[in-house]
Amino acid sequence: MRQIQQHSVAVTNQARRDGVASLEESTGEPPAIVSISDIHGYLNSAHSALLTLRDHSEHDPVVVPDTDGQLQWANENYVLLFNGDLTDRGDKNEAVLRMVSRLAAQAPPGRVRVTLGNHEAIALSADHFPYSQWYAGRSDGEDRRALINAIHDGLVVAAYQGYNYTYAHAGASKPYNTGTVNQRLVEAAHDLLNALGTQNDTAIQQAVIDQYSRVLGTGDRRGPKSKGAGLVWLNLKHLPPNAPAQIVGHTKFETPQRQDNVVCQNVIIKNRHSKGGEAVFIETPDELVSLTRTQDGGTRQQDYWVGISHSTHLPDQEWLVARARGGVN
Repeated sequence: MRQIQQHSVAVTNQARRDGVASLEESTGEPPAIVSISDIHGYLNSAHSALLTLRDHSEHDPVVVPDTDGQLQWANENYVLLFNGDLTDRGDKNEAVLRMVSRLAAQAPPGRVRVTLGNHEAIALSADHFPYSQWYAGRSDGEDRRALINAIHDGLVVAAYQGYNYTYAHAGASKPYNTGTVNQRLVEAAHDLLNALGTQNDTAIQQAVIDQYSRVLGTGDRRGPKSKGAGLVWLNLKHLPPNAPAQIVGHTKFETPQRQDNVVCQNVIIKNRHSKGGEAVFIETPDELVSLTRTQDGGTRQQDYWVGISHSTHLPDQEWLVARARGGVN
């Protein structure tokens, strides 16, 4: 995890840390929010997804590859949000972390964010969780220190407020304020940092899960993703029809899904053995679209209705506007 601080990036403006509104006010031109979740160490899939904007006729690129194939910030008017779970499962964990750190350093202040995923939460409390088979679960003191510092610096947050949606890795059943939950995550990081390397270290790693349960809570005895879990752990199936409008990852699907007011973008894992399928979302004040890589290397844009639903679990296709804007490029 220490690679996430390869380039130290501090966001001193709390409003800029917590949401897009302050950026919109300061620039006069609202930046589009590009989001991707659950990269899980699959660097090539992340590259393919992030480059869909470059490869689609309606969008400016958010990143561009250099001569070595590494992605660089494209200097366009975007916020780039990594919606949790950067590592584990794939074999390019450190390269993914270096990519995020590099882009955060290259972009203007407040333009790159990482929401804490359950796998980052595992790294914070690595001695507590029994997941030593995973990269995050093998985090040592310096790995944990780097992640804690990234939280203090505002690069890693619990949630981020977009235009019509709030971004969190797993989401919540009831409304929440991004500034409040982000501050609670900072407080948890402070507790972890004070205990790091002391005889109380392991005990504090466990204690913060309960003390800061709105963010880090692991639900009931049925499992960490069960009902009552926090923003980084809750399974999508536990979100009720009246859950606040959110864009989440965490729960795996082959294609982007919409359940009432919540959109899930976790598609890399299910498509890792096939050509195409990886995707990003783009949110502006007026629209939400997904860009998905097709099997032939092109892109497919899908438009989502922006607004709050009062219906219950309509089939996904009833939520999608099949306007072939730009078609397949």
